[in-house]
Parts: sequence; structure tokens; C-alpha cells
Amino acid sequence: MPSNDARTLLQAAVPTAAAGAIAAVVSGVVAGGKGAVGAVVGTALVVLFMGIGMVVLQRTAKNFPQLFQAMGLMLYTAQLLLLFIFLAVFKDTTLFNPKAFAFTILATTIVWVAAQARAYMKAKILYVDPESSKGEKPEKTGSSS
Repeated sequence: MPSNDARTLLQAAVPTAAAGAIAAVVSGVVAGGKGAVGAVVGTALVVLFMGIGMVVLQRTAKNFPQLFQAMGLMLYTAQLLLLFIFLAVFKDTTLFNPKAFAFTILATTIVWVAAQARAYMKAKILYVDPESSKGEKPEKTGSSS
């Protein structure tokens, strides 16, 4: 993984983990031990899904740049759908507090997306190829008349 990609991943994962830790403390105080467990599980799911999605998206951008935007939209839709599926499957669980789980998933997903957007805005990524240093002239295009 190139350094820009790793830096972006880190800049999204750290605030999400911090928000998850805060959610675990708040859930632990409000809902007890099961609330804290639900918050930790929710945070782990968001970091896992969003992290894998970011890696897949970066590889797609490198190998198939023409598919980047469509892949990004499809990937975010799939991630949110998977998170909703997890919410539906675990809504009646006794392993942890489902409300703490759901609110943590919502909060950490928002934090991840905001941190990722901030990381991309602050990144100095060239979107135009700089001119060649060899001084080659580009081929003429269009009519010569």
C-alpha cells in the first residue's frame, strides 16, 4: 500500500477508534457491561468494513481508474447495506445491548466518512500529470489547416 493510501487509512481509522472508545465508555455507563460490549463490536465492524472498502477502492483506482467513481458508489452502498444487515441480525441478541451497538455503528460510520473526507481534502494528490522533463513535444491533434 502506497504511503498516501496508508496515511489516509490511518487518518480515518484513528478518529473512528477514538469515537468508538468514547461510545464504549458512554454505553458502559448508560447500559452497563453489555452496552460497552455492543459499542466495541459496533466499532470493530465499522473499522473492518470501511477499512477493507478503502483498500479495495484504492486498488481499483490504481488498476482501473475509469471505474473509480462507480466502484466507490457501489462500495459505499454495499458497506451500508452490510451494516444494516448486521443491525437486523443482532437486534434481538442477548450478547450485548443492541441499542448501544446500533448507535455506535451510526456514530462511528459518520466519523469515518468525515475523517476520510478530511484526509482526502488535505492530501496533496496530483490530478493532472506534470509535463515530461525530457522536453518532448506532444503530438499535434486536430486539423493542420
